[in-house]
Amino acid sequence: MEYKDRVKAARKHARLTQVELAKAVGIDQASISDLERGRSGRSSYNASIAKACGVSALWLEKGTGEMIDSAGETSNVAPVEQPSFRYPVISWVAAGAWAEAVEPFPPGFSDRYEVSDYDSKGVAFWLEVKGDSMTSPVGTSITEGMMILVDTEADAISGKLVVAKLADSNEATFKKLVEDGGRRFLKPLNPAYPVEMCAEGCRIVGVVVRAMMKL
Repeated sequence: MEYKDRVKAARKHARLTQVELAKAVGIDQASISDLERGRSGRSSYNASIAKACGVSALWLEKGTGEMIDSAGETSNVAPVEQPSFRYPVISWVAAGAWAEAVEPFPPGFSDRYEVSDYDSKGVAFWLEVKGDSMTSPVGTSITEGMMILVDTEADAISGKLVVAKLADSNEATFKKLVEDGGRRFLKPLNPAYPVEMCAEGCRIVGVVVRAMMKL
């Protein structure tokens, strides 16, 4: 096992993110990333990294001995509890009609929920992506079957991925919001699909704040 692999294994053992480990050691996240990718050699912070992860400094530096030494070292950094929030999974038709409802998603509205670390600003819900209009050959790509979390109170600014309802459709649609010359457009990430104008009667339902693949 190479040094870069031992650094990553130590961090995983301590159940720390790169950001959390970097903060514990007193360096930036990019330095941890470089170590784990092998872009940097052995770190002068080796002992501090070992201590933060609760592993043997000798093992971390040279690969000698066991990862956890015979004294039974344990991590002095407690796992960080990640907050979780529960949101309903709804249909695209329901998403398109949410604004007309006095209480869009009352208790018991959905029999399916998914959790996220995102704390929404307003009403939020999950949608399952249909079709390949947001599947891009390069960069950000949201494929069919992925789940997207929509926050109806997040700021819908140009460049954001949004869920919108066009005047001539009962269903919501998922596109990238683009502003040009004072006009707003809904642009698919897949170049094979046309750009649509978000004109009169077009409403932005919410901004996509998370996307996840369900295996």
